[in-house]
Amino acid sequence: MSDLFQAAKLEQDAPRPLADRLRPTRLDEVAGQDHLLGPDTGKTTVARLLAHETKLAFVQISAIFSGVAELKKTFETARARRAAGQGTLLFVDEIHRFNRAQQDSFLPVMEDGTITLIGATTENPSFELNAALLSRARVMTFKALDEAAIDQLLKRAENAESKPLPLEPDAREALVGMADGDGRAALTLAEEIWRAAKPGEIFDRTGLADVVQRRAPIYDKAQEGHYNLISALHKCVRGSDPDAALYYLARMLAAGEDPLFLARRIVRMAVEDIGLADPQALVVANAAKDAYDFLGSPEGELALAQAVIYVATAPKSNAAYVAFKRAQRVAEEKGSLMPPKVILNAPTKMMREEGYGANYEYDHDSPEAFSGQNYWPDSLSRQKFYKPVERGFEREIAKRIDYWDRLRKERGDS
Repeated sequence: MSDLFQAAKLEQDAPRPLADRLRPTRLDEVAGQDHLLGPDTGKTTVARLLAHETKLAFVQISAIFSGVAELKKTFETARARRAAGQGTLLFVDEIHRFNRAQQDSFLPVMEDGTITLIGATTENPSFELNAALLSRARVMTFKALDEAAIDQLLKRAENAESKPLPLEPDAREALVGMADGDGRAALTLAEEIWRAAKPGEIFDRTGLADVVQRRAPIYDKAQEGHYNLISALHKCVRGSDPDAALYYLARMLAAGEDPLFLARRIVRMAVEDIGLADPQALVVANAAKDAYDFLGSPEGELALAQAVIYVATAPKSNAAYVAFKRAQRVAEEKGSLMPPKVILNAPTKMMREEGYGANYEYDHDSPEAFSGQNYWPDSLSRQKFYKPVERGFEREIAKRIDYWDRLRKERGDS
Protein backbone atom coordinates (compact mmCIF):
# COMPACT_ATOMS: atom_id res chain seq x y z
CA MET A 1 0.00 0.00 0.00
CA SER A 2 2.82 2.40 0.88
CA ASP A 3 4.38 1.73 -2.56
CA LEU A 4 1.14 2.82 -4.20
CA PHE A 5 1.11 6.05 -2.20
CA GLN A 6 4.76 6.69 -3.10
CA ALA A 7 4.14 5.95 -6.78
CA ALA A 8 1.23 8.37 -6.84
CA LYS A 9 3.32 10.95 -4.92
CA LEU A 10 0.46 11.22 -2.42
CA GLU A 11 2.66 10.57 0.60
CA GLN A 12 5.05 13.46 0.12
CA ASP A 13 2.46 15.81 -1.38
CA ALA A 14 -0.18 15.43 1.35
CA PRO A 15 -0.51 18.82 3.08
CA ARG A 16 0.90 18.95 6.57
CA PRO A 17 -0.70 21.27 9.12
CA LEU A 18 1.24 24.44 9.79
CA ALA A 19 1.67 23.52 13.45
CA ASP A 20 3.35 20.27 12.39
CA ARG A 21 5.62 21.98 9.85
CA LEU A 22 6.73 24.53 12.44
CA ARG A 23 7.34 21.99 15.18
CA PRO A 24 10.69 22.92 16.80
CA THR A 25 13.67 20.83 15.80
CA ARG A 26 16.03 22.35 18.39
CA LEU A 27 15.51 23.43 21.98
CA ASP A 28 16.31 27.06 21.14
CA GLU A 29 13.31 27.08 18.77
CA VAL A 30 10.84 26.42 21.58
CA ALA A 31 8.86 29.59 22.19
CA GLY A 32 7.42 30.92 25.40
CA GLN A 33 9.16 28.65 27.94
CA ASP A 34 12.17 30.81 28.77
CA HIS A 35 11.83 29.98 32.47
CA LEU A 36 12.59 26.33 31.63
CA LEU A 37 14.81 26.34 28.57
CA GLY A 38 16.32 29.78 28.21
CA PRO A 39 14.96 30.97 24.88
CA ASP A 40 4.57 25.95 20.81
CA THR A 41 4.42 24.95 24.45
CA GLY A 42 4.37 21.31 23.33
CA LYS A 43 5.50 19.05 26.16
CA THR A 44 5.97 16.10 23.82
CA THR A 45 8.14 18.18 21.50
CA VAL A 46 10.35 19.33 24.36
CA ALA A 47 10.75 15.75 25.62
CA ARG A 48 11.71 14.61 22.12
CA LEU A 49 14.27 17.39 21.78
CA LEU A 50 15.74 16.62 25.21
CA ALA A 51 16.22 12.99 24.18
CA HIS A 52 17.96 14.13 20.99
CA GLU A 53 20.22 16.56 22.84
CA THR A 54 21.19 13.92 25.46
CA LYS A 55 21.56 11.05 22.96
CA LEU A 56 18.91 8.99 24.74
CA ALA A 57 16.43 6.72 22.96
CA PHE A 58 13.03 8.41 22.98
CA VAL A 59 10.04 6.24 23.97
CA GLN A 60 6.55 7.66 24.30
CA ILE A 61 3.50 6.09 25.95
CA SER A 62 0.17 7.41 27.14
CA ALA A 63 -1.26 6.54 30.53
CA ILE A 64 -4.71 6.57 28.96
CA PHE A 65 -3.95 3.63 26.67
CA SER A 66 -1.19 1.80 28.54
CA GLY A 67 -1.45 -0.78 31.29
CA VAL A 68 0.82 -2.90 33.45
CA ALA A 69 1.76 -5.25 30.61
CA GLU A 70 2.97 -2.44 28.38
CA LEU A 71 4.90 -0.84 31.24
CA LYS A 72 6.70 -4.12 31.96
CA LYS A 73 7.56 -4.53 28.28
CA THR A 74 8.81 -0.93 28.11
CA PHE A 75 11.05 -1.43 31.16
CA GLU A 76 12.45 -4.73 29.82
CA THR A 77 13.29 -3.10 26.50
CA ALA A 78 14.94 -0.18 28.32
CA ARG A 79 17.06 -2.61 30.38
CA ALA A 80 18.22 -4.37 27.24
CA ARG A 81 18.98 -1.04 25.61
CA ARG A 82 20.95 0.03 28.67
CA ALA A 83 22.95 -3.21 28.59
CA ALA A 84 23.84 -2.35 25.00
CA GLY A 85 25.15 1.03 26.10
CA GLN A 86 22.23 3.44 25.50
CA GLY A 87 19.86 5.03 27.97
CA THR A 88 16.14 5.63 27.51
CA LEU A 89 14.10 8.77 27.92
CA LEU A 90 10.56 7.61 28.62
CA PHE A 91 7.87 10.22 28.02
CA VAL A 92 4.55 9.40 29.71
CA ASP A 93 1.65 11.59 28.64
CA GLU A 94 -1.20 12.12 31.17
CA ILE A 95 0.89 10.36 33.81
CA HIS A 96 -1.66 11.20 36.51
CA ARG A 97 -4.02 8.64 34.92
CA PHE A 98 -1.83 5.82 36.27
CA ASN A 99 -2.97 4.47 39.63
CA ARG A 100 -0.75 4.42 42.72
CA ALA A 101 0.66 0.94 42.04
CA GLN A 102 1.46 1.79 38.43
CA GLN A 103 3.18 5.01 39.48
CA ASP A 104 5.22 3.09 42.06
CA SER A 105 6.43 0.74 39.34
CA PHE A 106 8.56 3.56 37.90
CA LEU A 107 10.60 3.94 41.10
CA PRO A 108 13.11 1.06 40.70
CA VAL A 109 13.88 1.78 37.03
CA MET A 110 14.32 5.48 37.80
CA GLU A 111 16.61 4.76 40.75
CA ASP A 112 18.89 2.34 38.88
CA GLY A 113 19.12 4.62 35.84
CA THR A 114 17.28 2.31 33.44
CA ILE A 115 15.05 5.19 32.36
CA THR A 116 14.95 8.93 32.57
CA LEU A 117 11.29 9.67 33.12
CA ILE A 118 9.44 12.71 31.84
CA GLY A 119 5.79 12.70 32.84
CA ALA A 120 3.33 15.22 31.48
CA THR A 121 0.14 16.13 33.28
CA THR A 122 -2.44 18.87 33.02
CA GLU A 123 -3.24 18.43 36.72
CA ASN A 124 -1.51 19.71 39.82
CA PRO A 125 1.14 17.01 40.42
CA SER A 126 1.12 17.55 44.18
CA PHE A 127 -2.49 16.34 44.18
CA GLU A 128 -2.33 13.63 41.52
CA LEU A 129 1.10 11.96 41.82
CA ASN A 130 2.52 9.75 44.55
CA ALA A 131 4.81 11.48 47.02
CA ALA A 132 7.51 8.85 46.37
CA LEU A 133 7.48 9.59 42.65
CA LEU A 134 7.45 13.34 43.18
CA SER A 135 10.40 13.14 45.57
CA ARG A 136 12.52 11.64 42.80
CA ALA A 137 11.44 14.16 40.20
CA ARG A 138 11.78 17.82 39.42
CA VAL A 139 8.54 19.62 38.65
CA MET A 140 8.72 21.98 35.68
CA THR A 141 5.65 24.05 34.92
CA PHE A 142 4.83 24.84 31.30
CA LYS A 143 3.15 28.19 31.01
CA ALA A 144 0.54 29.30 28.53
CA LEU A 145 2.25 31.34 25.84
CA ASP A 146 2.16 35.08 26.38
CA GLU A 147 1.30 37.55 23.62
CA ALA A 148 4.96 37.99 22.64
CA ALA A 149 5.47 34.23 22.22
CA ILE A 150 2.27 33.86 20.17
CA ASP A 151 3.36 36.75 17.96
CA GLN A 152 6.75 35.09 17.55
CA LEU A 153 5.04 31.92 16.31
CA LEU A 154 2.89 33.90 13.88
CA LYS A 155 6.01 35.57 12.45
CA ARG A 156 7.62 32.14 11.98
CA ALA A 157 4.46 31.04 10.19
CA GLU A 158 4.60 34.09 7.92
CA ASN A 159 8.23 33.30 7.08
CA ALA A 160 7.35 29.68 6.37
CA GLU A 161 4.46 30.69 4.10
CA SER A 162 6.41 33.61 2.56
CA LYS A 163 3.45 35.95 3.03
CA PRO A 164 2.03 38.10 5.82
CA LEU A 165 -1.22 37.35 7.57
CA PRO A 166 -3.99 39.38 5.90
CA LEU A 167 -4.95 41.15 9.10
CA GLU A 168 -5.17 44.75 10.23
CA PRO A 169 -3.14 45.45 13.40
CA ASP A 170 -6.16 45.35 15.71
CA ALA A 171 -7.35 42.11 14.10
CA ARG A 172 -3.91 40.56 14.59
CA GLU A 173 -4.10 41.55 18.24
CA ALA A 174 -7.52 39.90 18.46
CA LEU A 175 -6.14 36.72 16.87
CA VAL A 176 -3.45 36.53 19.56
CA GLY A 177 -6.18 36.75 22.20
CA MET A 178 -8.26 34.06 20.51
CA ALA A 179 -5.32 31.66 20.75
CA ASP A 180 -5.71 31.79 24.54
CA GLY A 181 -2.04 31.01 25.13
CA ASP A 182 -2.05 27.94 22.86
CA GLY A 183 0.61 27.96 20.12
CA ARG A 184 -0.98 25.17 18.09
CA ALA A 185 -4.31 27.00 18.17
CA ALA A 186 -2.67 30.22 16.97
CA LEU A 187 -1.16 28.45 13.96
CA THR A 188 -4.40 26.63 13.17
CA LEU A 189 -6.28 29.94 13.23
CA ALA A 190 -3.63 31.47 10.97
CA GLU A 191 -4.18 28.69 8.43
CA GLU A 192 -7.93 29.35 8.47
CA ILE A 193 -7.34 33.03 7.77
CA TRP A 194 -5.04 32.37 4.84
CA ARG A 195 -7.52 29.92 3.35
CA ALA A 196 -10.41 32.34 3.71
CA ALA A 197 -8.70 35.47 2.38
CA LYS A 198 -9.33 36.45 -1.22
CA PRO A 199 -6.45 38.02 -3.18
CA GLY A 200 -5.69 41.43 -1.70
CA GLU A 201 -8.25 41.07 1.12
CA ILE A 202 -7.29 42.34 4.59
CA PHE A 203 -9.49 41.43 7.54
CA ASP A 204 -10.43 43.82 10.34
CA ARG A 205 -11.72 42.60 13.70
CA THR A 206 -15.22 42.06 12.37
CA GLY A 207 -13.96 40.17 9.36
CA LEU A 208 -11.74 38.03 11.55
CA ALA A 209 -14.71 37.12 13.74
CA ASP A 210 -16.64 36.04 10.64
CA VAL A 211 -13.80 33.78 9.52
CA VAL A 212 -12.93 32.04 12.79
CA GLN A 213 -15.17 31.13 15.66
CA ARG A 214 -13.94 32.18 19.05
CA ARG A 215 -12.20 29.34 20.84
CA ALA A 216 -13.73 28.15 24.11
CA PRO A 217 -11.56 29.24 27.05
CA ILE A 218 -9.24 26.60 28.51
CA TYR A 219 -11.32 25.49 31.45
CA ASP A 220 -12.37 22.18 32.92
CA LYS A 221 -15.22 22.44 35.39
CA ALA A 222 -13.99 19.38 37.26
CA GLN A 223 -10.31 20.24 37.40
CA GLU A 224 -7.78 22.85 38.51
CA GLY A 225 -8.91 25.73 36.27
CA HIS A 226 -12.31 25.59 37.92
CA TYR A 227 -10.86 25.82 41.43
CA ASN A 228 -8.34 28.50 40.48
CA LEU A 229 -10.95 30.87 39.09
CA ILE A 230 -13.49 30.43 41.88
CA SER A 231 -10.66 31.01 44.37
CA ALA A 232 -9.71 34.17 42.48
CA LEU A 233 -13.33 35.37 42.48
CA HIS A 234 -13.71 34.75 46.22
CA LYS A 235 -10.48 36.55 47.09
CA CYS A 236 -11.41 39.55 44.93
CA VAL A 237 -14.69 39.85 46.82
CA ARG A 238 -12.89 39.49 50.16
CA GLY A 239 -10.40 42.12 49.00
CA SER A 240 -13.20 44.55 48.04
CA ASP A 241 -12.25 44.75 44.35
CA PRO A 242 -15.57 44.66 42.45
CA ASP A 243 -13.98 45.10 39.01
CA ALA A 244 -11.59 42.16 39.37
CA ALA A 245 -14.45 40.11 40.85
CA LEU A 246 -16.64 40.87 37.82
CA TYR A 247 -13.78 39.86 35.51
CA TYR A 248 -13.45 36.40 37.06
CA LEU A 249 -17.23 35.99 37.18
CA ALA A 250 -17.37 36.77 33.45
CA ARG A 251 -14.49 34.36 32.79
CA MET A 252 -16.29 31.51 34.52
CA LEU A 253 -19.64 32.19 32.86
CA ALA A 254 -17.98 32.41 29.43
CA ALA A 255 -16.33 29.05 30.07
CA GLY A 256 -19.67 27.39 30.77
CA GLU A 257 -19.56 27.23 34.55
CA ASP A 258 -22.85 26.31 36.23
CA PRO A 259 -24.36 29.67 37.30
CA LEU A 260 -26.00 28.05 40.32
CA PHE A 261 -22.57 26.88 41.51
CA LEU A 262 -21.50 30.53 41.33
CA ALA A 263 -24.68 31.60 43.14
CA ARG A 264 -23.92 29.17 45.97
CA ARG A 265 -20.39 30.51 46.29
CA ILE A 266 -21.64 34.10 46.40
CA VAL A 267 -23.92 33.10 49.28
CA ARG A 268 -20.89 31.55 50.98
CA MET A 269 -18.96 34.82 50.52
CA ALA A 270 -21.82 36.73 52.11
CA VAL A 271 -21.79 34.60 55.26
CA GLU A 272 -18.04 34.02 55.53
CA ASP A 273 -16.51 37.37 54.64
CA ILE A 274 -19.28 39.92 55.29
CA GLY A 275 -21.45 38.32 57.92
CA LEU A 276 -23.19 40.77 60.22
CA ALA A 277 -21.14 43.73 59.02
CA ASP A 278 -23.92 43.90 56.40
CA PRO A 279 -26.76 41.44 57.05
CA GLN A 280 -28.32 42.47 53.73
CA ALA A 281 -25.48 40.76 51.84
CA LEU A 282 -26.96 37.33 52.50
CA VAL A 283 -30.39 38.59 51.44
CA VAL A 284 -28.98 40.00 48.20
CA ALA A 285 -26.99 36.83 47.47
CA ASN A 286 -30.03 34.61 47.99
CA ALA A 287 -32.18 36.96 45.92
CA ALA A 288 -29.66 36.69 43.07
CA LYS A 289 -29.92 32.91 43.22
CA ASP A 290 -33.72 33.11 43.09
CA ALA A 291 -33.58 35.62 40.24
CA TYR A 292 -31.35 33.31 38.20
CA ASP A 293 -33.70 30.39 38.91
CA PHE A 294 -36.59 32.54 37.69
CA LEU A 295 -34.97 34.19 34.65
CA GLY A 296 -32.46 31.61 33.48
CA SER A 297 -29.52 32.48 31.23
CA PRO A 298 -28.43 34.99 30.05
CA GLU A 299 -30.79 37.44 31.79
CA GLY A 300 -30.26 35.87 35.22
CA GLU A 301 -26.51 36.30 34.98
CA LEU A 302 -26.95 40.03 35.55
CA ALA A 303 -28.44 39.22 38.97
CA LEU A 304 -25.28 37.27 39.83
CA ALA A 305 -23.14 40.19 38.66
CA GLN A 306 -25.17 42.58 40.81
CA ALA A 307 -24.73 40.33 43.83
CA VAL A 308 -20.97 40.11 43.20
CA ILE A 309 -20.74 43.90 43.12
CA TYR A 310 -22.75 44.12 46.34
CA VAL A 311 -20.68 41.61 48.30
CA ALA A 312 -17.40 43.03 46.95
CA THR A 313 -18.32 46.56 48.08
CA ALA A 314 -19.92 45.57 51.40
CA PRO A 315 -18.07 46.13 54.70
CA LYS A 316 -16.16 42.99 55.58
CA SER A 317 -16.15 40.92 58.76
CA ASN A 318 -15.37 37.29 59.45
CA ALA A 319 -16.26 37.70 63.13
CA ALA A 320 -19.29 35.39 62.89
CA TYR A 321 -17.22 32.81 60.99
CA VAL A 322 -14.42 32.91 63.57
CA ALA A 323 -16.90 32.86 66.47
CA PHE A 324 -18.59 29.74 65.18
CA LYS A 325 -15.22 27.98 64.73
CA ARG A 326 -14.34 28.83 68.35
CA ALA A 327 -17.69 27.55 69.57
CA GLN A 328 -17.25 24.32 67.60
CA ARG A 329 -13.82 23.78 69.11
CA VAL A 330 -15.04 24.26 72.71
CA ALA A 331 -18.09 22.08 72.07
CA GLU A 332 -15.84 19.28 70.79
CA GLU A 333 -13.34 19.62 73.64
CA LYS A 334 -15.79 19.88 76.56
CA GLY A 335 -18.18 17.11 75.57
CA SER A 336 -21.85 16.81 76.61
CA LEU A 337 -22.08 19.30 79.45
CA MET A 338 -25.50 19.77 81.00
CA PRO A 339 -27.02 23.25 80.60
CA PRO A 340 -27.78 24.93 83.97
CA LYS A 341 -31.06 23.67 85.39
CA VAL A 342 -32.36 27.22 85.75
CA ILE A 343 -32.99 27.48 81.98
CA LEU A 344 -34.41 23.98 81.52
CA ASN A 345 -38.14 23.23 81.40
CA ALA A 346 -39.70 21.11 84.15
CA PRO A 347 -42.60 19.18 82.58
CA THR A 348 -42.75 16.62 85.44
CA LYS A 349 -43.06 16.86 89.22
CA MET A 350 -39.80 15.01 89.73
CA MET A 351 -37.92 17.49 87.53
CA ARG A 352 -39.43 20.42 89.42
CA GLU A 353 -38.33 18.82 92.69
CA GLU A 354 -34.81 18.50 91.30
CA GLY A 355 -34.68 22.22 90.59
CA TYR A 356 -35.34 22.29 86.84
CA GLY A 357 -36.48 25.80 85.89
CA ALA A 358 -36.22 27.06 89.48
CA ASN A 359 -35.65 30.81 89.78
CA TYR A 360 -35.67 31.33 86.00
CA GLU A 361 -36.01 35.03 85.21
CA TYR A 362 -38.24 35.85 82.24
CA ASP A 363 -36.20 38.50 80.41
CA HIS A 364 -39.22 40.46 79.22
CA ASP A 365 -40.17 41.09 82.83
CA SER A 366 -36.92 43.02 83.31
CA PRO A 367 -36.87 46.80 82.60
CA GLU A 368 -34.35 46.43 79.77
CA ALA A 369 -35.76 43.01 78.66
CA PHE A 370 -32.45 41.61 79.90
CA SER A 371 -32.13 39.48 83.02
CA GLY A 372 -28.36 38.94 82.86
CA GLN A 373 -28.60 35.39 84.24
CA ASN A 374 -25.98 32.75 83.48
CA TYR A 375 -26.79 30.39 80.62
CA TRP A 376 -23.52 28.41 80.57
CA PRO A 377 -23.08 24.90 82.00
CA ASP A 378 -22.12 24.99 85.68
CA SER A 379 -18.70 23.47 84.94
CA LEU A 380 -17.88 25.88 82.09
CA SER A 381 -17.04 29.52 82.67
CA ARG A 382 -18.49 32.21 80.41
CA GLN A 383 -16.81 32.11 77.01
CA LYS A 384 -16.26 34.95 74.54
CA PHE A 385 -16.54 33.69 70.94
CA TYR A 386 -18.06 36.56 68.99
CA LYS A 387 -16.01 39.75 68.73
CA PRO A 388 -17.69 42.16 66.29
CA VAL A 389 -15.50 44.48 64.26
CA GLU A 390 -15.79 48.26 64.10
CA ARG A 391 -17.16 48.14 60.57
CA GLY A 392 -20.63 48.31 59.10
CA PHE A 393 -23.58 47.05 61.13
CA GLU A 394 -21.30 45.15 63.50
CA ARG A 395 -20.35 48.50 65.01
CA GLU A 396 -23.91 48.71 66.29
CA ILE A 397 -23.86 45.09 67.48
CA ALA A 398 -20.68 45.82 69.45
CA LYS A 399 -22.48 48.66 71.25
CA ARG A 400 -25.30 46.27 72.24
CA ILE A 401 -22.89 43.64 73.53
CA ASP A 402 -20.97 46.25 75.54
CA TYR A 403 -24.26 47.46 77.04
CA TRP A 404 -25.31 43.94 78.08
CA ASP A 405 -21.84 43.25 79.52
CA ARG A 406 -22.16 46.40 81.61
CA LEU A 407 -25.58 45.30 82.91
CA ARG A 408 -24.19 41.86 83.85
CA LYS A 409 -21.39 43.44 85.86
CA GLU A 410 -23.85 45.70 87.64
CA ARG A 411 -25.88 42.61 88.60
CA GLY A 412 -22.83 40.69 89.71
CA ASP A 413 -22.77 38.08 86.85
CA SER A 414 -19.45 38.49 85.06
